[in-house]
This record gives sequence, structure tokens and C-alpha cells, in this order.
Amino acid sequence: MATGTSNPIAKARLVAKGFTQKPGTDFFDTFALVARLETIRTLISLAAQKNWLIYHLDVKSAFLNGVLEEEVYVEQRQGFLVEGGEEKVYKLKKALYGLKQAPRTWYAEIDKYFSHSGFQKSQSEPTLYILKKGASILIVSLYVDDLIFTSNNEHLIQQFKKDMMSTYEMSDLGLLHYFLGIEVSQTENGIFISQKKYVENILKKLNLLGCKSVATPLIANEKMRKFDGAKKSDAKKYRSLVGSFLYLTATRPDIMFAASLLSRYMQEPSQIHFRAAKRVLRYLQGTLDYGNWFTAVEKSRLIGYTDSYWAECLDDVKSTSAYVHGHQRSKMWWHNLLLKQSTLQQLRQHHKLYGLEGYLKTLAKSKKKEQIIL
Repeated sequence: MATGTSNPIAKARLVAKGFTQKPGTDFFDTFALVARLETIRTLISLAAQKNWLIYHLDVKSAFLNGVLEEEVYVEQRQGFLVEGGEEKVYKLKKALYGLKQAPRTWYAEIDKYFSHSGFQKSQSEPTLYILKKGASILIVSLYVDDLIFTSNNEHLIQQFKKDMMSTYEMSDLGLLHYFLGIEVSQTENGIFISQKKYVENILKKLNLLGCKSVATPLIANEKMRKFDGAKKSDAKKYRSLVGSFLYLTATRPDIMFAASLLSRYMQEPSQIHFRAAKRVLRYLQGTLDYGNWFTAVEKSRLIGYTDSYWAECLDDVKSTSAYVHGHQRSKMWWHNLLLKQSTLQQLRQHHKLYGLEGYLKTLAKSKKKEQIIL
């Protein structure tokens, strides 16, 4: 409902009943690519290093631009039947919201537009497009109907905006300030990204806004198990909370380990697991203003760090590994994962790699008294 006028205008959208579509008949592929958060952070880091500005465009009703490859028919809407042709149906040429293939058709449409406009698609990131004209360069990242882009040439930026807005119905949001729940602040000294508002919403949801804060996300050296004997907690509430933590790691690598650890117990969380999750919330309360700061440096170098916590998991003796990469002080990629193999299995593979296993087996077959255990 549009407000602010003497005669409010009701807005309506025709939506298809996609739940009635049959796979293999009404649609085939539905998957549509979107930009990874690592790509977004890399783009921001590059812009900060080069002192470029990042802009934001939003496509209005993006899915309606996708051209359908399949034959799709929809019934006439109740109350809007054509008199004398009530039995007839509509044949769709373009996608409607609700169709299973709508996101994919939109991506195919925008990908075709970029290709015809001279953009080159990144081989490692299908939603990243680069346009080069002499010494000028324009970089565009696509996330469904949101486009963020940067360039070293202001004229190229304005021309890109003009071409896009003449082809599609768009909203020019100017400089990038807010994107996918991430707050972006562009200054002369660099670019700062955070999720302060998102954290505040999580704390409000659990009535913990303003609670007493703690200095660390987890208690040092605390070990947790899947089945610890404690009472079970609300699994739905726990999963929602951990899911929020995982999304928050987009700008907060300091809680990556805690979020990854707590995600192991989402199937049957106990009161101990939920208490650990609440501690993370208390840590977030004291670090609301934390985020990622991207600045320019004289000599830009890609630096990476990695570490492992061997046999850390008490349930299956698996290890935890983590890495972080970035330009000098600006972090772009980070990850934390539970290794699929136990420490014992890794040792065996290490021995195989260096040919030690065969040597030890030979010794074991001898009549020596020493016992060799792998």
C-alpha cells in the first residue's frame, strides 16, 4: 500500500504458483549463481587499496526480465477472467515471481547483457565482470538484483549507470552504504564494514541487549561433547542462533572458531551448548563496533596465515584447521573447518607418503621383540 498521498494506491503483483510445477516438464535447472562474500570483501579491499569509490545499483522486479526457455502456461487470475474466454490460459514469454526457474532466467539475461557489452567474466567467480577500456577498468559484482561496482574512471561509471538504467528499470542507490546486512562506510582513510545493526537485532531477539559483556567468545580450554549428559535445550532456537553467528562471520572473523564449534551440536544441543552460545552473545555485546577495516598500503602484498588444533574434537578425535588471507592488515578470506580425518588416519597417510609404513611392516614381521604400533 503506497502512503503519503490523499488517495492511497494499492500495489499488486501477479505471482505464479511455482509449487505446482513439475520438474523435467515445467522446469529443468533452477540454480542461480550469486556472488560469494569473499568476492565482495575482495572487491572492497581492492577499492580501498586503489582509493576507488564503490557504487550500488538495484534492479526493480529483476526476475520479470528473464526470458523463459520452457513453455509455461498460467491460468487466469480469479476475479480477472476474460469474458467469453474463461477456459483460456496465458503463455508466458518472460518469468514471473514464484516460478522455480525465475532466478536462473534472470542470471542468464544479465549475463548475456554483460557479454554483449564487452565485459569479461571471471573464471573463478561467475558473478564478477570486468570491463577494460585502455587504462580504465570497471569491476561489477552481481548478487541477484543488487549490483556493486567500482572503477578508476568516473566517466566510465556514469556511462555504465546510464546504459544499465536505459536497459532495465533500476534504482541508483549512489555510494555503497548497506549491502546484504553489511554496513559499509567509505572514507578518505579507507573502507570499514560491520554488522552492528544485525548484532543488535540478535541481542534484542533474545532480550540480551545491554547485558554484561565478556572479553572472549569462549572459555579458554573448555571442551564440549555432543552427548554431555546435560538437559536438552530448544533445538530450533539454538539452530537459529548459530545460523546468525555463521552469517555474522561475514565481517567478524573473531567469532569464526566459536560459530564453527557450536555448529557441530545443532542436531541435539544441550544446555551446556546453549550456555556457550549465550557467552558469544555477551562477547558481541561488548564488541558491537567491531568490523573489518580496509586501508591502502604502500606495498600491497597478499599474506596468508594458517593453523591447526590437532585432535581437538573429543567425540571423534578430529582436528580443526583454519586460515586467513588478506592484503597486509586487511583480511579478505577466512575459514574454519573440522578435518574429515582423525589424527590417527592423518599419521597413517603421512607414513604412506614417505614410505615409512612399508618399512615398519617389515620390521614388525621380523623376530624383534619391539612392538611397533601405527
